[in-house]
Amino acid sequence: MPALLTSPAVHTTVVSERREPASGIVIVGLRAPDLAGAVRPGQFVMVVPPGGERCATALAPYECDGERVSLMIVVVGSRTRELATLAPGSALTVFGPLGNGFDAAALGDDVGLVAGGVGIASLLLLARALREREASVRLYYGARTAAALVGAEAFAALGCAVTLATDDGSCGYRGFVTEPLARKGGEHGALAACGPSPMLRAVGRIAVAGGVPAQLSLEEAFACGVGACWGCAVPLGRESAQAPAFPAPSFGERRDYVHARICTEGPVFWAHELRW
Repeated sequence: MPALLTSPAVHTTVVSERREPASGIVIVGLRAPDLAGAVRPGQFVMVVPPGGERCATALAPYECDGERVSLMIVVVGSRTRELATLAPGSALTVFGPLGNGFDAAALGDDVGLVAGGVGIASLLLLARALREREASVRLYYGARTAAALVGAEAFAALGCAVTLATDDGSCGYRGFVTEPLARKGGEHGALAACGPSPMLRAVGRIAVAGGVPAQLSLEEAFACGVGACWGCAVPLGRESAQAPAFPAPSFGERRDYVHARICTEGPVFWAHELRW
């Protein structure tokens, strides 16, 4: 993925609305005109809880309309609980946009989008960008239950075909979303995915086996979000344009990979270049 030409900044935003489409899943809308104009599909922001004593949380901008940006929050701990309970009018500090997102132009005109759980939040802006140039898009979306399938209607409203899957069979295909993808993935010119690592690995295998290019947005709990701590490293082929420019080792066996930071060189990588 080529580097995105955006510069991160500190944004003081105001909560404009809050909705809870499912238990434990909250969407917070922010009035953030400068951020709305800068963010690109697949990038993320570091959100500072108002209490200030806890670390920032990495979240992908979900919706972006005019001066408004929304964040989808899954409540899993004290930081996300604090963010999810913010009332309209609350101030919230956001740093971003950060990372290298999706290269929509390189995906072509027939794209399969694959989302697992909250990974759906990273794909709506990409779907919009693809549909604006009239690309054919199908969303493959999987979650544990029907109640956890949040936001599929927004993709349908854009004109995307939608295939749903749930672990318990309460909606759509019963089983992993990669199973219906395996039957249809080769029909697409390219794939783009975001979700849990096991799902992304499966999407990568399907893509490589079918000779289909795929961009994967890796999920990670970032400690710093700016590449300083190296706590989110992933093996990446040395030939990748996203590989850090480290010198070759002067001793021992030369490896064909280097470690790249998901928060800085990523979070989106080409599946065939990952060495995981």
